[in-house]
Amino acid sequence: MNVNQSAPPVPPFGQPQPVYTGYHQSSYGGQPGSTAPPTPYGAYNGPVPGYQQTPLPGVSRAPPSSEAPPASTAQAPCGQAAYGQFGQGDVQNGPSSTVQMQRFPGSQPFGSVPLAPVVSQPTVLQPYGPPPTSAQVTAQLAGMQIGGAVAPALPPVGLGYGPPTSLASASGSFPNSGLYGSYPQGQAPPLSQAQGHLGAQPPQRSAPPQASGFTSPASGGPRMPSMTGPLLPGQGFGGPSVSQPNHVSSPPPQALPPGTQMTGPPGPPPPMHSSQQPGYQLQQNGSFGPVRGPQPNYGSPYPGAPTFGSQPGPPQPLPPKRLDPDAIPSPIQVIEDDRNNRGSEPFVTGVRGQVPPLVTTNFLVKDQGNASPRYIRCTSYNIPCTSDMAKQAQVPLAAVIKPLARLPPEEASPYVVDHGESGPLRCNRCKAYMCPFMQFVEGGRRFQCCFCSCINDVPPQYFQHLDHTGKRVDAYDRPELSLGSYEFLATVDYCKNNKFPSPPAFIFMIDVSYNAIRSGLVRLLCEELKSLLDFLPREGGAEESAIRVGFVTYNKVLHFYNVKSSLAQPQMMVVSDVADMFVPLLDGFLVNVSESRAVITSLLDQIPEMFADTRETETVFAPVIQAGMEALKTLFQPQTGAYQTLAKECVAQGCCVDLFLFPNQYVDVATLSVVPQLTGGSVYKYACFQVENDQERFLSDLRRDVQKVVGFDAVMRVRTSTGIRAVDFFGAFYMSNTTDVELAGLDGDKTVTVEFKHDDRLNEESGALLQCALLYTSCAGQRRLRIHNLALNCCTQLADLYRNCETDTLINYMAKFAYRGVLNSPVKTVRDTLITQCAQILACYRKNCASPSSAGQLILPECMKLLPVYLNCVLKSDVLQPGAEVTTDDRAYVRQLVTSMDVAETNVFFYPRLLPLTKSPIESATEPPAVRASEERLSNGDIYLLENGLNLFLWVGASVQQGVVQSLFSVSSFSQITSGLSVLPVLDNPLSKKVRGLIDGLRAQRSRYMKLIVVKQEDKLEMLFKHFLVEDKSLSGGASYVDFLCHMHKEIRQLLS
Repeated sequence: MNVNQSAPPVPPFGQPQPVYTGYHQSSYGGQPGSTAPPTPYGAYNGPVPGYQQTPLPGVSRAPPSSEAPPASTAQAPCGQAAYGQFGQGDVQNGPSSTVQMQRFPGSQPFGSVPLAPVVSQPTVLQPYGPPPTSAQVTAQLAGMQIGGAVAPALPPVGLGYGPPTSLASASGSFPNSGLYGSYPQGQAPPLSQAQGHLGAQPPQRSAPPQASGFTSPASGGPRMPSMTGPLLPGQGFGGPSVSQPNHVSSPPPQALPPGTQMTGPPGPPPPMHSSQQPGYQLQQNGSFGPVRGPQPNYGSPYPGAPTFGSQPGPPQPLPPKRLDPDAIPSPIQVIEDDRNNRGSEPFVTGVRGQVPPLVTTNFLVKDQGNASPRYIRCTSYNIPCTSDMAKQAQVPLAAVIKPLARLPPEEASPYVVDHGESGPLRCNRCKAYMCPFMQFVEGGRRFQCCFCSCINDVPPQYFQHLDHTGKRVDAYDRPELSLGSYEFLATVDYCKNNKFPSPPAFIFMIDVSYNAIRSGLVRLLCEELKSLLDFLPREGGAEESAIRVGFVTYNKVLHFYNVKSSLAQPQMMVVSDVADMFVPLLDGFLVNVSESRAVITSLLDQIPEMFADTRETETVFAPVIQAGMEALKTLFQPQTGAYQTLAKECVAQGCCVDLFLFPNQYVDVATLSVVPQLTGGSVYKYACFQVENDQERFLSDLRRDVQKVVGFDAVMRVRTSTGIRAVDFFGAFYMSNTTDVELAGLDGDKTVTVEFKHDDRLNEESGALLQCALLYTSCAGQRRLRIHNLALNCCTQLADLYRNCETDTLINYMAKFAYRGVLNSPVKTVRDTLITQCAQILACYRKNCASPSSAGQLILPECMKLLPVYLNCVLKSDVLQPGAEVTTDDRAYVRQLVTSMDVAETNVFFYPRLLPLTKSPIESATEPPAVRASEERLSNGDIYLLENGLNLFLWVGASVQQGVVQSLFSVSSFSQITSGLSVLPVLDNPLSKKVRGLIDGLRAQRSRYMKLIVVKQEDKLEMLFKHFLVEDKSLSGGASYVDFLCHMHKEIRQLLS
């Protein structure tokens, strides 16, 4: 279905959509404004009260300053679209030997004091090498000083290049004031002292002992003298802090005598004090992990590279090298570690409360009593016993459920159990279905329900004896007694009106208005449907699909077609009174494809010709859906006006709506998507559709949409054991009561997210149980029940909760919670709520699970060390912080997409994957290791692929070797590459084959076709590409990762004080 022009009556707040040449996609576009946006955090715009600093006696320190940077600083005029300070030959993957890299001014968080090291809690699943001792870390920290040679400030990344001019700080009013402290007014530092923010130019330290966690920068070179500096407020002067079970913290720097500097490596470390719990090895993954070399694909700079875009200044002293970027938790490293540690062994679900591998890890699942994580993922696998404890921790208790998830070929689909006319066995009181956690008693004649403790009789035909352990002797022969997921065939009692359902039908409603005909869309669609109808979904080994099909075309009236197999030519019937919608024919409208093949082909040939000369630009929308629903239920009722009411009727009739939009202007996606959203359908949007650029994307989405396995007329209920209950639901569905999720259609990509709350005390011994039951009609018209069971642990210690959380699932829940919140609350309120909740979660951990240590340290739980970076990505997303170029339709489209996403999809959507293509060997069949999503990681001698599940960019650096350009694009130089290109030429060489194979592989992993866009360095499309480099400051004002980490640290300290 296609809505092309006239929007339904809505408030007149549409806006034009800026579109790049060659980029015909709605999302994002436009140039940055002439001024840099304000930072979202007030606290960044100047000194923070309560964080004043006093220098230590005798320790050298730059005098205060609140002035503009010195005139020698090379800066660029605002408003010029640009790549940044890097010219040809520069490598942005590490500091150049001649040019010190600087951050965007807005992302320079530190003034006088470095953020203390991030420390994270160990988890029993990740056996790393021995951590550095406290003394080594102390010595390393004590060897830092602030001060040294000044480096020229380069043009801010993303803002411009060209002749130097002055530029105000993009982050507000603190050109040179520190994040945590301020200088007295009017005093300026002498030019011999470092003036840059430490975020841009972290201090160099003395050569550390090999056991500690800073790795040396990628390039070699002479080391700077060691440095010392003042402590953060609240830091003590004691020696090494005592480590404790849940995390390892690095101690504060030791006091130095006045005027002393530490140089050279420290002496041998004293023995480490430890009071750790048995079984939990101490680790320091978050910041000072075991020494590792540079991050994968973190290349070294080319020496002596020319710098375009800034005028040469006087020779400068060698600037200090940057610290290892892994000093703050890296998503790439966490993903890599999980793959290495947990990717080789199958995940066996027999043990209660096991945290599964990350969604980014490829692993096999062996079902031994709990549902696979492909079906259910939880925010925590060990939930607090009491509601007070849950309130204290503020960790949301939620499950993301994907009942019809597709499994890899190596894993078996759920077994189907047929209990005959008696139907599946259930508890008489709570109606839970038989599952592996039910307890059989009295020799097997009765069973105790694991959800409500009710004792039920076992029907005679289901009776079986128990073995010496109290288990039934046939437990392993029955899926419902030994597996976490299985299906029951439903009896007629589970069907509407006690009648088995008819086979499902697909009705194709085709827009034939002027724009759809002129763009070539109608002809394209009709050609595709001829072959696509052979691939309708079918059950297991069925020879042909049971699904019937029907066709309607529409502009401002509706045309129904009779394609009965006995006809020589299709017949058209027109309904012009769209206010009183009815279906003019019943016999011959819905037909079997194989029986009516010739008539259908004839119709599809005729439709483009029939409307070729149309001048009708007006289209209707609600009556189209109304007509489709009428045809499916074959009853005649008058049309109802509101979309909500229409959607409710569709759900009642089991009519699911998938909507394909091709807007050239504002069409009010928020209103149009109400019906697909409430019926469990999908919305696809192709702005400014052009056949030559967009046909592959549209046809691929259409094929997948028509071929995917769907459950029709579904109802889902989640039952829990005593102590917790489901209180809130997120996703694309309708609810007429507080417990039943109603879905007219449910496919293998859709999820339902459920939040739980305590209503009683839980028991550590018995744990907590969830059972998801989905009643649906299969593609063959069979009524079935799909059951998923999951057992969780319960805890009385907060440390156990924090040790068993799943950050990816937590972010999935928080994003859906926030995206629903913006419908009823101001965006600022929603953002503040997320930040506060995250700060409370981390502050509670710090207060209750970490041993007392300096307030200057940010201590994160091992399982949640990526919570700040991922949460920042959610806060910067187009729904919560749209730039001026993001249209209202874009926001509505993204909002409804995210509502149904699973955990893997939200993971890559909020933190895109950035893959360097020329670093790994061409003959290697494996995917190249990703690098962090930041401009600093881009080398202009390389090519990168970026994907986020919806978009796919190929970024080409300006200095890429000529041979690489020739192999990929079949042109002889960088300047001849077409920017905005959406298809790579098919060339017979290893690199071309590898890159095209990689792109095909990425597309196969995602539920929607990702259109490729080739972006050249320093081209206007690069602004669009940079929007997805989520660790950097965004043009719409979103904080960089480093800034946000500092902000979270400040929030946590305020909560603790």
